[in-house]
Amino acid sequence: MESPEERQEPEAEFQRVKLRPVPKVKRRAPQPPTTLALKKTSSTTKTTTLTTPAKLYGKDLSEYDEVDVDALLAQLSPEEINILAKEVDPDDNFLPPDQRCSYECAKDPTGPLNRKKLIEHINKQALETPDEPEFEPYVKGTVRGKKWVPPPRDESEVAAEEQIAIDLGEEYEHALSDATQEEIIDLAAILGFHSMMNQDQYHASLLNKGQPVGMGWDGITKSTQPKLFPMDPPNNTDVEESIKRVKDNDSKLIELNLNNIKNISDEKLEQLFQVLPENENLEVLSLTNVGLTDKTALLLAEAIEKSKTLRVLNVETNFISPPVIVTLVKALLKCRTIEEFRASNQRSSVLGNKIEMEITELVEKNPSLLRLGLHLEFNDARHRVAAHLQRNIDRSGRLRRLGHFSRNYTVGAWQ
Repeated sequence: MESPEERQEPEAEFQRVKLRPVPKVKRRAPQPPTTLALKKTSSTTKTTTLTTPAKLYGKDLSEYDEVDVDALLAQLSPEEINILAKEVDPDDNFLPPDQRCSYECAKDPTGPLNRKKLIEHINKQALETPDEPEFEPYVKGTVRGKKWVPPPRDESEVAAEEQIAIDLGEEYEHALSDATQEEIIDLAAILGFHSMMNQDQYHASLLNKGQPVGMGWDGITKSTQPKLFPMDPPNNTDVEESIKRVKDNDSKLIELNLNNIKNISDEKLEQLFQVLPENENLEVLSLTNVGLTDKTALLLAEAIEKSKTLRVLNVETNFISPPVIVTLVKALLKCRTIEEFRASNQRSSVLGNKIEMEITELVEKNPSLLRLGLHLEFNDARHRVAAHLQRNIDRSGRLRRLGHFSRNYTVGAWQ
């Protein structure tokens, strides 16, 4: 074991150089002396060369070529080797990053990485860390540093922004000079100079109501107060009485609106759907926002298959899944009387390509459906459904006109 005095004797200058440990330390090849060339351009070209040898700690680099690096490393203690490892970049991609970095964390790991807690800890540390004091106190109105001055503009840009004088003739100039401010504002509205007027002036000119007081050319556009509309009254329809009227086939009950009634139980909905096929007068059934689920919607699908008079069915804003919506659309094929079906804004906002294609194929087989209230995301499904519904509307219009003509012709021949 060598004493510290023996380790400090050789190469005293190398002890002042901080080295960093590396798996393999390569000797540096001798470098050529640094050459500085100065060229002077004239009629007679002269080239002057100054030679300056590269030095390290007062010695030429060539003097370090004969130094035995392995012998120097063998004389270092483990503490000095650790210091050397922190200063030398091994430049080896096969080593882990923690071994190539000079940073060392002496703390033991507390557990697996939790990114959320780590971000919360960083934010907490940032909030608790006091701000660094300013060297110069803030003084209001004092400009620190160099004030930004915009560059000078080109004369062509300044000339383009200048007002252009237009000779309108004596007749137009006389008419404009005698025109009042309100008439000029109306003229600006007619010519479409919206940027010359504020909002109230423009709308007043369109409605021909005259200019508001205090809203001339120098007036400031202010937002108008929104109109307050009263809240819609709650739906007071008696559910039990409505079910009884549907069951009794009431001739006066043509439209049944149960929208936004929150307390309809599944049992009452099942009772309604059970008596619905027996009714021969109900044409419009609205069940928006009543809490329809897949269970009750399947019962509704069975009911509308047997319905004979139902024309409009609205089940928007409920909790029906996409496959059950397909079942409802499929049930319309057997009904053949429903002209309008609405089922948007359900539990799943996106139906998916497969569901939309199934709905499209079912709609194309339905000759009586005229309007469909469903949000279709894909363009192919939207275009095909719209084209088929338009064909159904055209066919319905032709049949209606032919039926009206045949009735008139029959009455005229009979008379």
